[in-house]
Amino acid sequence: MRHEAFDLLIVGSGAAGLVAAVRGATQGARVLVVEKGALWGGTSATSGGGIWIPGSNLAAAAGHPDDPESAFAYIRALTADNVTDDQIRGFVDGAPRMLDWIGRAIGIGYVPLPYPDYYPEVAGARTGYRTHLPTDYHASRMRRAAFDTMQRASPAASLWGRINWNFAETNVVLFRPKGWAKILMKVMASYWLDFPQRLRSPRDRRLTLGTALLGQLRTALDDAGGQLWLDTRLSSLTMAGGRVTGAVVEQSGEPVQISARRGVILAAGGFERNRARRAAHLRSDADPAASGSQVNNTGDMLDIAGAVGAATRNLDAAWWAPVLRIPGEERARLSTIERALPHSLVVNQAGLRYVNEALAYHRFGEAMATSSVAGAGTEPSWIVFDSTYRARYPMGPILPGVPDALLPRAARETLRKGATIAALAGRIGVPAGALSATVARFNDFARRGKDEDFHRGDADYDRLYGDPRHAPNPTLGTIEKGPFYAMPLYLGDIGTSGGLVTDERAHVLRADDTPIAGLYAVGNCAGSVMGYSYPGAGATLGPGMTFGYLAAMDALGINDDNA
Repeated sequence: MRHEAFDLLIVGSGAAGLVAAVRGATQGARVLVVEKGALWGGTSATSGGGIWIPGSNLAAAAGHPDDPESAFAYIRALTADNVTDDQIRGFVDGAPRMLDWIGRAIGIGYVPLPYPDYYPEVAGARTGYRTHLPTDYHASRMRRAAFDTMQRASPAASLWGRINWNFAETNVVLFRPKGWAKILMKVMASYWLDFPQRLRSPRDRRLTLGTALLGQLRTALDDAGGQLWLDTRLSSLTMAGGRVTGAVVEQSGEPVQISARRGVILAAGGFERNRARRAAHLRSDADPAASGSQVNNTGDMLDIAGAVGAATRNLDAAWWAPVLRIPGEERARLSTIERALPHSLVVNQAGLRYVNEALAYHRFGEAMATSSVAGAGTEPSWIVFDSTYRARYPMGPILPGVPDALLPRAARETLRKGATIAALAGRIGVPAGALSATVARFNDFARRGKDEDFHRGDADYDRLYGDPRHAPNPTLGTIEKGPFYAMPLYLGDIGTSGGLVTDERAHVLRADDTPIAGLYAVGNCAGSVMGYSYPGAGATLGPGMTFGYLAAMDALGINDDNA
């Protein structure tokens, strides 16, 4: 068997793993990242790239200082009882340090946003500036092989599945304020005028959102001399004297013994793509294709770390979300903006509303799970909209301005249409009388701008994705112009959030809370510091990157953030 020696072995190439790898490599450590798939970047590359970082210097510099104690209280109120105070404080203390470091040492730009926390009713919540988004990055700065093997952006994060854009550009095109056409033309020109790339591939080299973050992390890793192996699966961990000393991996079918002098950091995602594990642990054992994560997240780390004594927690937890499932796409599409736009509502299989449609996606997913009862199931639910919506706004892959007959076949297969509400009810299998009454009641709320049943549009977060041109409530509009449409909404996820038990430095723990020396876990293969909750946008990547940073520092004995 071939043998290779490194200081740090990182399993998984998403944001959490690459932050750990770059932290080690820039310190002079010999670092190896192994990735099971043929593409690197994990689900992080297909995400929005946002990170939830309380107490950042960037927010303070923008005039919005944060109190670490309020952040601690907010997380403590939301997370699970089996998450320790020390772990929460480890995140709250480490998150702004990690953000400062990636800006200073790597040059990754992040911008704090006026993006509200998801639970405004909980003490310690803020109306903005804990969520941070990465600045754009051009892949011409990357090595060609790294760019070619990077996970592709989500189709929902690009125009026509090809031209990348950021959230600001999306909103401009969606709501079309003065000057919107010029901004759209600039985005398209950036794509079409990149002649060297257009002659080679339809992929856009202007990276945004998750791809911008991962592109910068990969460039930093390459520049620091770190290695990344693709098609390399972790088979087992090796131990000596009670300490993890390395691993056996399988690289393109060949076993390789890896020694890791300073430690092994597991960062390989959750188990949401494993049908058997879903059935055993999750409250929804839906087809793994209902997940929006990348397809290699099958939970291998649970068995491999378990073999050396690792404990697990909260395996019934996931980052829940309503999703659109489009035939031919290997990942479900997260539904965020669509549900908050006017002239739409969501009903269960009895034709009744059951939730504020504009809720953050994790909270909406929780409502789907808890509201489903016999005769009024929510799997699937239906998002119903009229021709006014159809003409103005997108619905997943269905773009406004494209005639129904010219929609892609997969979109046509998913879309339901009826000349009347009653006819639409027949197409989606819900009682016509109930759906008609639901729409009539909703229309009355929309005309008055006040949702008396579920308070849609009352909270700051609700209005975030509403149409600012629409008064008096940017999320409410009547559903009265035929023909009428519906799309099925499924209970999906963007990953599982339960996993290996870790402490405030990301050490993997045994059932008796003692650490397994030399072994760390970060990202979705570890039980999240957030427990069952999702406090704000970026509450997956923020803690993952923070604990990746802390794990590398601990493994290498680094005590100075400036080192």
